[in-house]
Amino acid sequence: MITTPRYTEHLASISDRSAALRAAAAAAPDLAVTVPGCPAWTLRDLLVHVGHVQRFWALIVAAGPAEQPVRYDNTAAVSGDVLLWSAAATEELLAALRAADPERGCWTWWDYSGEPQTVGAVARHQVQEAAVHAVDAQQAAGLPAELPAEVALDGIAEFIALEHDDSWPHAPALITLASTEGRSWQLELGKPGPDAAQAVLTAPAAELLLTLHRRHPVPADAPLLTDLVAWPTLD
Repeated sequence: MITTPRYTEHLASISDRSAALRAAAAAAPDLAVTVPGCPAWTLRDLLVHVGHVQRFWALIVAAGPAEQPVRYDNTAAVSGDVLLWSAAATEELLAALRAADPERGCWTWWDYSGEPQTVGAVARHQVQEAAVHAVDAQQAAGLPAELPAEVALDGIAEFIALEHDDSWPHAPALITLASTEGRSWQLELGKPGPDAAQAVLTAPAAELLLTLHRRHPVPADAPLLTDLVAWPTLD
């Protein structure tokens, strides 16, 4: 099995951010509190969602190359201690990832994007799943949001690659996302010419990523950025 340092870092981040999610949930006064980033959910719902997601992708990774996803019932009820169930789901995902070659192909939903459809790409995406939902749990519990800069920087790049396609429904535009950590991304939307509308959003990487995921507000005087954030479906 080929294991690159980057892949190992992804696995460590999945473990760390999943643990942070559970720690925030355990610190909350009640698992019935509403999650601000997902207002239709309680903290318990959030734990169940992430657990089902992690178990689903564990099966996907174990199945190897496939044209269709495996069958998985993500509506199955959870009995017993949901925090223990969540921890077991994370370990199930990590065990599947540890046992697989990160270069091996597998089914993914981002076949349209041109990004790799591999075990390594799944691990990378699952870092973001756990990281953003850990922030959701922290906000629900009334705790400070924590999102490591290195995770956020990779998350921005991945979000742009997977969520932004050629279907920009507005006038051509040029948008720059600039992190205070020194990395930036220029989005050319709708084949912008020299007179295209432009906007720049500068912020720490964690804030940029949470803005893209609609967990942090867009500046009120930036309609172009509002259009950008509202564009992806984010199912």
